[in-house]
Amino acid sequence: MMAPLIRDSALVWLASGVVGISFGAISVAGGLPVWVPVVMSLIVYAGSAQFSAVGVLLAGGGPLAAAATGLLLNTRTAAFSLAVADVIGGRGRWARFLGAHLVTDETVAFTLAQPDLPQRRRTAFWVNGLGLFAAWNIGVLAGALAGSALGDTATYGLDAAFPAVLMALVLPTLRTDARVRRCALLGAALALAMTPAVPAGVPVLLALAGLVLYGRKEVSA
Repeated sequence: MMAPLIRDSALVWLASGVVGISFGAISVAGGLPVWVPVVMSLIVYAGSAQFSAVGVLLAGGGPLAAAATGLLLNTRTAAFSLAVADVIGGRGRWARFLGAHLVTDETVAFTLAQPDLPQRRRTAFWVNGLGLFAAWNIGVLAGALAGSALGDTATYGLDAAFPAVLMALVLPTLRTDARVRRCALLGAALALAMTPAVPAGVPVLLALAGLVLYGRKEVSA
């Protein structure tokens, strides 16, 4: 069971490392010391929240404003944690603490994409989560050390890596579960409509409103 999970996780790890390189390079090229993105990635470990917090700092905002922005964007992980609570619970306080730290969009999507078998989902969570954590932090360190040598990282299209991986992970569920499809469509519509009007990352939070449709059953004709 372990080998297939590692094989399937490899693409997620690769995407994480690539985007991590972008984050580290952007942070240092913008004038931050190398240790800032590295320590932030170890302690905060939240891609979009980290990008937004660094964006606030580089734009001249203070540490409190950057932290508030990151916390706001990271509130979505509270909902994600509920989805995998049975996977990370019941293994002691430190295991739950580490499991909560490893909760990300990608890890949760990968876990829920597995067959509905508790042991397989538990193994999938830890394999994917620990590998993703390692790949992200190694990528950030490499990008921070490279600094401005990479040039404008946006020209490489690195920002498309994670969305592509997430789409691949959720497609099977979207095809088979009509309720999830309805929620996803409503959430996507809300996020798309609000993107021009709110800061980056906030549309993801607004998309959670699509969950109001999850409890509604199909009405037969």
